[in-house]
Parts: sequence; C-alpha cells; structure tokens
Amino acid sequence: MIAIMSNPFSDLFLRLSTGKGDFAAGQRIFNQGDAITWLYLVRAGAIHLVRYQADGNVAVLQRASPGMVLAEASVFSSRYHCDAVAVTNSEALIIPVNSVRRLLRSDHVFAETWASYLSHQLQQARKRAEIASLKTVAARLSAWLAWNDGLLPSKGEWKNLADEIGVSPEALYRELAKRGKSFSHKTS
Repeated sequence: MIAIMSNPFSDLFLRLSTGKGDFAAGQRIFNQGDAITWLYLVRAGAIHLVRYQADGNVAVLQRASPGMVLAEASVFSSRYHCDAVAVTNSEALIIPVNSVRRLLRSDHVFAETWASYLSHQLQQARKRAEIASLKTVAARLSAWLAWNDGLLPSKGEWKNLADEIGVSPEALYRELAKRGKSFSHKTS
C-alpha cells in the first residue's frame, strides 16, 4: 500500500526541499485552479487529491501515503486540476516544482528515476482500477491478495485495505470471517 521510492530519489527530494509542511486532518493543501509552484513528498499521514462532483459526491484521484509524491502528474501543468486535502494529520516535504522541472531537463539520471517512479504509479493505478471493476467483495479481496503475494496487512491496517479496494470495513471484515482461515501478514 505504500509506494517505495529509491533512497537516492528520496534523498534528492530532501535536498531540493525548501521545508516541511504539517497539515491537520481536513486541511486543504491546495485548491483546484491554484498555480502550481510546489510538489509535496508525503512523509507521514495520508493526503487525497479530490474533485467535487456536481451531485455532491467526491472523486478521489490519488491516495498519497508516505513515500509518494502528491499530484506528481502536475509537474508540467500550470494549474492544479483538483484539490488536495489531508485525510489524517500529515507531513510533507515541500519542493519547488521549478527545481524538479530543471532537473528533468538537465539530469538524465534524475529523469530516468522520475520516469521509473511514474511507471510504478501507473502500474498501481491500473491495479486499483482493475480491482475496482470487480463486482463482489470476495473478488476484490482475492484480486488484492493475488497482487500482494497472498499477504494481508496487519489487522490495524484492514480499514485502509477496505478503502483501497473500495468496500466498507464491515464488508471486508465479513469476507475475512467467511474465509475463516489464518492469513499471513506483511511484516512491513
């Protein structure tokens, strides 16, 4: 559930950072239409990119967790196309987007690392879309387990798993109880 960035990439973002932002749960980090001047590397918590629909529903476009770059697809945009909201108390490194753009143009190692990161994010998005297309909780859980070597996260993370596969925590708990077997758990 946590995207892993290579240490050199994370270290580079740390060097480029102009500071750290602490965001309270519910706080907006940026709004749709704001000029893009910063990228954020999530260090703790969870931040969602959201777009509010005319009917009042919210579409979650990204669920950024520690190690993930928030709104990474915005690097070459001039304005944000959605809002960013801290779901939990969160911390992020703040990186000037122009520094990233400059490195992408001048440093082929950074550009390749960035492309690799984006490729991983695309793979994850496709996986989530495929899981979301499945009709039942059982099918979604089975698909998620297949993508994660059959290992469940620790019990304290099951609510996040339910969110990730698009089901209520209660529905996930019922499905796990139905399966009635002891699952292996991830250690990290």
